[in-house]
Amino acid sequence: MSKIKKSFFCQNCGYESVKWLGQCPACGTWNSFVEEVIEKTNGKQNWSDYTSSTKNRTSKAVSLSEVTSSEEKRIITPDTELNRVLGGGIVAGSITLVAGEPGIGKSTLFLQNGLLLSNYKVLYISGEESEQQIKMRADRLFNGNASLDKNHFFLLTETSTQVIFQEIKKLKPDIVIVDSVQTLQSPLIDSSQGSISQIKECAGEFQRYAKETNTPVFLIGHITKEGGIAGPKILEHMVDVVLQFEGDRHYAYRILRTLKNRFGSTSELGIYEMTDKGMRGVTNPSEILITQKEEQLSGIAIAATIEGARPLLIEVQSLVTQSVYGTPQRTVTGFDLRRLQLLLAVLEKRGGFHFGVKDVFLNIAGGIKVEDPSIDLAVLCALLSSYEDVPLPQNICFAGEVGLSGEIRAVHKVDQRIAEAEKLGFEKIIVSKYNQSIRQNQAKFNIEVVAMGRVEEIYQYLF
Repeated sequence: MSKIKKSFFCQNCGYESVKWLGQCPACGTWNSFVEEVIEKTNGKQNWSDYTSSTKNRTSKAVSLSEVTSSEEKRIITPDTELNRVLGGGIVAGSITLVAGEPGIGKSTLFLQNGLLLSNYKVLYISGEESEQQIKMRADRLFNGNASLDKNHFFLLTETSTQVIFQEIKKLKPDIVIVDSVQTLQSPLIDSSQGSISQIKECAGEFQRYAKETNTPVFLIGHITKEGGIAGPKILEHMVDVVLQFEGDRHYAYRILRTLKNRFGSTSELGIYEMTDKGMRGVTNPSEILITQKEEQLSGIAIAATIEGARPLLIEVQSLVTQSVYGTPQRTVTGFDLRRLQLLLAVLEKRGGFHFGVKDVFLNIAGGIKVEDPSIDLAVLCALLSSYEDVPLPQNICFAGEVGLSGEIRAVHKVDQRIAEAEKLGFEKIIVSKYNQSIRQNQAKFNIEVVAMGRVEEIYQYLF
């Protein structure tokens, strides 16, 4: 009998050690090592042993001048939001990791996209659901649509990678979807499903399969209670694209963010609405992020932001009240708390407003999180509106970053922000006077562009 081999793995980064260590030498995390059995088979196999196409493949070094460059072929899906976050479509031979909270809609999104890609042979591998459960969800999504061709869509409920690659060899699919990578188990390693070594080995097998056969693979993954992707950090380095599905289950809207993309921008995001017919892409998110109200209310300002290449108009809500506790409260949803404290300090120092005795509550409507610094001006105006209890005009929006000395700094892509505000019917937009393109292109806009340079000017203009 072969000797059972055991090793210790860091749960945070996947570092392997022959003995237990208190602190990981790779990532510095304390008490993160767990023992796993990694007894490997004598005749090591991988997916290539189940196919004959790559056995005679040889590799050699070539100079960069010998490499022919060409446009990567992309599969355009019916989902415009998914195409956007992937950089224009699915790249052949790419491996994509999609992670998110349980029940957020990851399986639903890729099930409906796989069914709609009728020109491609799609293999959906599930280690979590039975074939009957997936069939029931597909019928619910398309409401028993008899005209939908399902002959191109194949199901495989299996967790062993050995069986999976044997079926892949027979079927030869165009697209492979794995739900989920944490449920897979490789016979090469004798450890439990979801362990560090199993996730690393199974992801490595699918990576080799994707690159050598030029077949795109989607790996659906779990996340930890801290919000990170479950498994070793090396999992994110192995794949080409990492997508994060975000959203509150109490809201109908979901956000698909790009955390890593070797084929496009990492600042893109897609917005979906969860309906009884599955995920519906939102083509004009500005309309859903601005609350429809009949009367003017204080503490509300509209910000013109940019997410990737997409301009968005979002609503900033604030509430400033007299503090009844010894220490004033600062409560924020969807915005950086330290950034709010910075803006309050600017108002206190440059404007003379006594926010030190006030409770401040700030919320970004729609349940999304904004990191664009151009939202500073709208946050500042919403705070002033609530402080003075004077509502801002409904036909005005803001785009500008606020500096520590109280100046309004220029932001990028200001022309796209102005065009989006004009499209949604706003009559005025306040921007920084330091944006050089404003003076050159002001004549082509039908919206009044107000350029200002100081916080004091804003207060005098609005109040």
